[in-house]
Amino acid sequence: MYNIVIYLYLIGVAIASLFNKKVKKMWAGERQAVKVLKEKVDPEARYIWFHAASLGEFEQGRPLIEHLRETHPEYKILLTFFSPSGYEVRKNYEGADIICYLPLDTIRNARRFLRAVKPVMAFFIKYEFWYNYLHILQHRGVPTYSVSSIFRPDQIFFQWYGRQYGRVLKCFTHFFVQNMESKALLAKLGITDVDVVGDTRFDRVLQIKEASKQLPIVEQFTAHAQKVFVAGSSWLPDEEIFIKYFDIHKDWKLIIAPHVISDEHLSQIFELLKGRRVVRYTEATEDNVKDAEVLIIDCFGLLSSIYHYGTVSYVGGGFGVGIHNVLEAAVWDIPVVFGPNNKHFQEAQGLMLVQGGFEIKDYQSFRDLMMRFETDASFLQNAGENAGAFVKSRAGATAKVMENVSL
Repeated sequence: MYNIVIYLYLIGVAIASLFNKKVKKMWAGERQAVKVLKEKVDPEARYIWFHAASLGEFEQGRPLIEHLRETHPEYKILLTFFSPSGYEVRKNYEGADIICYLPLDTIRNARRFLRAVKPVMAFFIKYEFWYNYLHILQHRGVPTYSVSSIFRPDQIFFQWYGRQYGRVLKCFTHFFVQNMESKALLAKLGITDVDVVGDTRFDRVLQIKEASKQLPIVEQFTAHAQKVFVAGSSWLPDEEIFIKYFDIHKDWKLIIAPHVISDEHLSQIFELLKGRRVVRYTEATEDNVKDAEVLIIDCFGLLSSIYHYGTVSYVGGGFGVGIHNVLEAAVWDIPVVFGPNNKHFQEAQGLMLVQGGFEIKDYQSFRDLMMRFETDASFLQNAGENAGAFVKSRAGATAKVMENVSL
């Protein structure tokens, strides 16, 4: 049944690639992957394979990749992505020797791919459970690890109709999961090679903070501001809420780093900001940025450093498919605000529990929270300290994983 579904999906992707640029990139990249491997693989080298679906999963795997590069330079690193949003951003990442797409999980693709690279070890990050790849790795005796994985009772593996597919989990040599619930759920399937180590993203955001960039434009924009609101990875439903508030409370400087940087989305943001002094980062100069009220970050790669300049942060996506990376903001000791779709995001739940993260459901709840931040200095300070302490207290997953991996 799984292979039938995969082939139907394959047909769907091929058709969709005719109409969608992102799917077209993925489709072309997947078909070229084996060719890339044949050209680039060193037959004398030993490769450790890391697979991440997209950019977020890559950031979880990155601390492990860089730890291995530093401590075991005798191995080479193969990094694969499923999504263009990961591959296109990190295709030039210097920490890996080969970077390519992962061909869709047909039996033929899996055999050709693994025959080309012959990995000595494999790491799949978080939610990656490719049936054919994993069964072939198991058959070949390749140690295979699931890292920063997290399981919930409603997932297919734990339903009566998904038990056959659930066998794929037994292909892993070891699981490094984020919480005890995940370990308990795996135990119900007879899987006991499991360690609760937490999430490697906590290690990653601390690395990012340590290597953060100095941004002269942002420094000039915020130089004389007492209050700065940084909105990261925002979508239109997020922007409609917080921009309305700052139309009234104009004593705040506002930095917006939208998740989608397109002409259409930027036009929507400018329409909401009509009447305000707005500058785009790519057009900012020392003269025009110092008097601006709003700075729009219309390029990638800066957000994790920009949170440093904030008094309060907002992480978008909570009025859509789900919130983005709240840890990148929390690591800077500032409170983090986000929308209601956060229930499956353990880090957001943890931030709320320690009063470092705050859920808003609509404009009124956002207004009430911001007014409290403005009028209660102790509340604002404690919330920021709680957020930063939460991140620091959960670091160390990378070391725990590597302690249990045999090289």
